[in-house]
Amino acid sequence: MFLFLSKLLPLFFYPLGLACLLMIVSLVVLWKRPRWTPLPIVLALLVLLLGGNGWISDSIVRSLEWQNIPTTPLPTADAIVVLGGATKAAFPPRPAPDLSEEGDRVFYGAQLYREGKAPIVIASGGRIEWKGSGPPESGDMAVILETLGVPKEAIIEEPRSLNTYENALYVRQILQEKGIKRVLLVTSAMHMPRSLLIFKRQGIEAIPAPTDFLVTEADINETSSTPQAILLNAVPDADNLYKTTRALKEYLGRVVYSLKGWL
Repeated sequence: MFLFLSKLLPLFFYPLGLACLLMIVSLVVLWKRPRWTPLPIVLALLVLLLGGNGWISDSIVRSLEWQNIPTTPLPTADAIVVLGGATKAAFPPRPAPDLSEEGDRVFYGAQLYREGKAPIVIASGGRIEWKGSGPPESGDMAVILETLGVPKEAIIEEPRSLNTYENALYVRQILQEKGIKRVLLVTSAMHMPRSLLIFKRQGIEAIPAPTDFLVTEADINETSSTPQAILLNAVPDADNLYKTTRALKEYLGRVVYSLKGWL
């Protein structure tokens, strides 16, 4: 039940869900207090305008993504841990597992292995039955890792975890069984701050290896570089709304995980 509610309730906190909720409120107010109807409508419009604004979305995303940028080359470790949320199951008409927006995690994990950063890659991720059902995501990641040149014997699958806390919990069990002390933690840059706290809370010596950056230095410079860029960033955009939502999800996740004692 917690897993389901953790996916459902936050939807009304994110810009699109909150705007829809405010519009529903406006309909109720229209029936009960017509004079107050414009208020929730204006609030819904502001939520969409702010959430879809390029400067706001980039700022919120950058506040998370740029926290763990390595300042020196990554050291070697005993294993590379790649967190799930990066693939889609091979249901027809897909010929094979697909990579999602976060698919850079799998690519970067394979790259670090080929660079000799660690002899083992741990693919961590199950799959929620009522959300993108299918075989455990760890299996999909393993298939793609092999395609990218990681030998099958160097891949360990962790197929049970359904959230970041369980990623850390079940990976810790594997590390203890294998006598592994230090890992390179690979996940999306926006997801890294929360993931790192959770892994360290489990007593895992995790070195951040972020990837899947949505905001770069070029993006920051571009937002105000020309009148055209300024106008485009001021107008609400679905991509900006998506980035704002992802960032808010991480901040909300930190609050919930703190209350659960997982951080």
